[in-house]
Amino acid sequence: MQIAPAIMQEMNWNDIRVFHAVARAGQISRAAAILKVDPTTLGRRLRRLERHLEVTLFERTREGQTLTEAGEMLMLKAEAMAEAARHIDEVPSLKSGLTGSLRISVSEGFGSQFLTPYVEEFARDHPNLVIELVANSGFLSPSRREADIAVMLSRPKAGPVLCSKLADYQLMLYASSDYLARNGKPSSPAELATKHTLISYVPDLLYAPELNYLDDFHSGLAAQIRSSSINAQHRLIAEGAGIGVLPRFIARQTDELQSVCPDYAITRSFWLVTHRDTQNLARVRAGMEWLADCVKAGRGRLKGAE
Repeated sequence: MQIAPAIMQEMNWNDIRVFHAVARAGQISRAAAILKVDPTTLGRRLRRLERHLEVTLFERTREGQTLTEAGEMLMLKAEAMAEAARHIDEVPSLKSGLTGSLRISVSEGFGSQFLTPYVEEFARDHPNLVIELVANSGFLSPSRREADIAVMLSRPKAGPVLCSKLADYQLMLYASSDYLARNGKPSSPAELATKHTLISYVPDLLYAPELNYLDDFHSGLAAQIRSSSINAQHRLIAEGAGIGVLPRFIARQTDELQSVCPDYAITRSFWLVTHRDTQNLARVRAGMEWLADCVKAGRGRLKGAE
């Protein structure tokens, strides 16, 4: 169903902003929280917009709101308006410094144990910018505008995004000194299959295939102790619960950890991902430059050279 051009010309940004928020969030309640509006008020404004356009923009499903064909057409126009609004918002920032918020989605280990030493200086350089470092098990999607920047474990295969390699990092097998004193130190990864307790991720909760480390050291290895959190795995290994795989930039922070089978190491990569429509926003450019500087400063930590 077409939306008449004359009707579109009468639309204002506030009406489209409500629609755009619901379309991106997928739920009225979630969009209301983002806009800081009562869900009932937001729903009423959305129905008023549908009456004005004389179309149905959403179908209600068990998960929330799904765009109709007319909604998809309006979303194309709404994205263009949102992009224009973002660039308008950038104008005062050129004089007063960066403002607004910058949301960066990163893996748990990279965010909590690599980036944190560098955040204070970045915040000091941009006192009017709110920095949101989302570091958990999983990634927010720049293609769906859930994050301004994402540091991901693999290169996205599709979507309106731009991607470049940020850095390589190394992972090795580690155990605590106490564990090795009790159980002996394996001379090869093959010994891990029968003589040692292994610690790793929960297989069906892996949010990226790149986290399936054990097979890279020896085919068929299975962990007895499992956690969805790399920080929990780090503590389990440090407390002597077993042998596990850790990035070198995490393991090097704990003195009681020893490398196991040090001739064996694997390499993974971090990828820097942004939406192609927001890559030139000042705050996004600043965030990307900051991440590149962090990696440059900490390259030795990533590769275990220091």
